[in-house]
Amino acid sequence: MLRGFYTAASGMLAQQRRQEALSNNMANMHTPGYKADQGVMRAFPELLMERVEANQFPAGKGLHVPLHKEIGTLNTGTYLQETIPDFTQGDIRETGVATDMAIINGDLPDENGALFFTVQNEAGQQRYTRNGNFTVDGQGFLVSGEGYYVLDQDGNPIQTGGMEFNVSSEGVVSFAGNEAALGIGYTPDASEFVKEGNGLFRAEGEIADARETPGAEFTVRQNHLERSNVDPAKTMTEMMNTYRNFELNQRVLKAYDQSMDKAVNEIGRVR
Repeated sequence: MLRGFYTAASGMLAQQRRQEALSNNMANMHTPGYKADQGVMRAFPELLMERVEANQFPAGKGLHVPLHKEIGTLNTGTYLQETIPDFTQGDIRETGVATDMAIINGDLPDENGALFFTVQNEAGQQRYTRNGNFTVDGQGFLVSGEGYYVLDQDGNPIQTGGMEFNVSSEGVVSFAGNEAALGIGYTPDASEFVKEGNGLFRAEGEIADARETPGAEFTVRQNHLERSNVDPAKTMTEMMNTYRNFELNQRVLKAYDQSMDKAVNEIGRVR
């Protein structure tokens, strides 16, 4: 009976964490370039239950022969193993703002490949994002909405000197007679990226330059932004199913509690 407590409780915890991930997706539904998290549920190892008994044969030494009879498997609960971002490209919308940019994926050499803008966080480390909601700071540098420097192909901050600049379809920023190519990173396996918040991803290994990767095709569109890839209708449906599953585990836990109460206070009562 105590094992049933743990199984039902693990189901409640797993559904609670899945609900948190879905709620975060809904909260970022309008965040440009946001990639929805997908929860991966996994079961704890199942136990094979057997009944062990012994038959006594008529012998002088009282010989006992153990017999094993298989009863079946016992599930020991589930847990949310991890949340994996869905790197499917979101819809592209026009904003009319010159500092807004969107990467449109073309043909990529790898099935799980993905393209990202390259930025520099407050610690001076390179990070990657699909959020092209950029602006120009007081010093004339192109920065993200959180104030991170947008880097060029050589890993240097881009100094535009103001809002008057153009971006070609190849991602080349032209301003005051100068040019700087946006840093576009490419990874053959986006699942190796780690989400850090604020739309940033950290790469576990080396990220290639998309322009130097054979078969990696893309287009940068100025005055446009990539929407998040959150499907509101699907997410709401999943949230309702998750809530119902949480309630079912809660009822099971309550039933075990009532059974335990009877076992302790009624069946085990000494009169």
